[in-house]
Amino acid sequence: MVGTAKPRHFCKDVMSASLTPAQPGTRSSSAERGHSLLHPDRLFPVDPEARHIARRLFESVSALPILSPHGHTDPRWYAENEPFPDPATLFVKPDHYVTRMLYSQGVTLEELGIARKDGKPVEADPRKVWRRFAEHYHLFRGTPTRAWLEHAFTMLFGFDERLSARNADACFDQISTHLAMPSFRPRALFERFRIEALATTESPLDDLRWHKMIRVSGWNGRVITAYRPDAVVDPQFDGFAENLRRFGEIADEDVGSFEGYLNAHRKRRAFFAEMGATSTDHGHPSAQTADLSRNETRALYAKVRHGEASPEDAEIFRAQMLTEMAAMSLEDGLVMQLHPGSLRNHNPLLHASFGRDIGADIPTATEYARALKPLLDRFGNARGFTFILFTLDETAYGRELAPLAGHYPCLRLGPPWWFFDSYEGMRRFREIVTETAGFYNTVGFNDDTRAFCSIPARHDVARRVDCGYLAELVATHRLDEDEAQEVALDLAYRLPKAAYKL
Repeated sequence: MVGTAKPRHFCKDVMSASLTPAQPGTRSSSAERGHSLLHPDRLFPVDPEARHIARRLFESVSALPILSPHGHTDPRWYAENEPFPDPATLFVKPDHYVTRMLYSQGVTLEELGIARKDGKPVEADPRKVWRRFAEHYHLFRGTPTRAWLEHAFTMLFGFDERLSARNADACFDQISTHLAMPSFRPRALFERFRIEALATTESPLDDLRWHKMIRVSGWNGRVITAYRPDAVVDPQFDGFAENLRRFGEIADEDVGSFEGYLNAHRKRRAFFAEMGATSTDHGHPSAQTADLSRNETRALYAKVRHGEASPEDAEIFRAQMLTEMAAMSLEDGLVMQLHPGSLRNHNPLLHASFGRDIGADIPTATEYARALKPLLDRFGNARGFTFILFTLDETAYGRELAPLAGHYPCLRLGPPWWFFDSYEGMRRFREIVTETAGFYNTVGFNDDTRAFCSIPARHDVARRVDCGYLAELVATHRLDEDEAQEVALDLAYRLPKAAYKL
């Protein structure tokens, strides 16, 4: 993928092959030269027979539309359709995979232009941010971040050499020249990426103004939202009391009572569904669920609302609300997703200086079989309810998650997430899960990213990994190739489309 050193004038030719294809008998464009850095057999099995099968399988799915049913790109990009301002804002600042690695090697977030909560100055020159990134590009060797970045650098911007301190300014200029073109605005890239549907993720406190703007713009791109209620469900969320007050105000409900609080959720869920949402998402510390009596729940809510909840109370309230959300999903049909097991904001200095979600979140061991039982006792056998489970604890795949999904009709397994969104993570997922849950109790792939230009790269990796795994099943005579082709299509397209009701 990385290639060897190229001529010093790399990054001088700024036109990508998709914009000005090379003509026969002429010098190839930089993009065509750069494509050689991405080996056509990357991530395929080493065994020659399996590799040939993987090629054929991948050819059948490589050009399929992309479904991105869970992610965190900014809907404002697609609403305003303004040019991305600069390479640092596009590739460095929004990508936690990038910022956390640089921070681990002594690069401060201020040097990367990340805004501080207190308003103190940070680096404002995107070229300097980009130079710092380029100086440390070697840190990403062997990581999935490197694969995603080089896919974008090569396929979109015509790079034919690895980024480095030496060529940082030339690369910055090349990307900047492309970003000024109409064909590199968000909607044009959305269409070039062949994205059929993309979901962003918003809080119940969000007015969804950007989604409204997209809807009335006349653009045909399908950008929908997803309901993420953590800000008004987690008593330990920053500003919870004020969030609860605003929640009631926005929903026009008296959240002084638990019944009013639930009605506020129903109203906001309905509004999100009107704006295209097909799913909810819950980022809880654990997978714990509960099924308290209504009197117990009312008493617990009173403690939560008045700021009197202990950490144990907060956990049981979150647990109860997962069960309440499952009940609402049976009512309104929204698919439910659970992303547990992250000890968020682990670094108190970064949390105090920069706020939530700044890249200091750490995976923890997560138990599912007992934790989910209260919810599954009520809804595990319900038809018309889909509950997609994710994990940051790979030990749970074979022990709990695959057996659970291989039994309960409502359960599906989400793809490897976050720290395991990688070749090895995806491969281990298939090896561990398939024997017990099969392929059809999974939901294909979703990219779960803030980094827009990494979307096609991530789906390319997922399709290659799945085709490689299927090829080995064929080569070892566990699956016929026509079946493998059908499964490859299902994993890349049909399963996420069905699971997320797209």
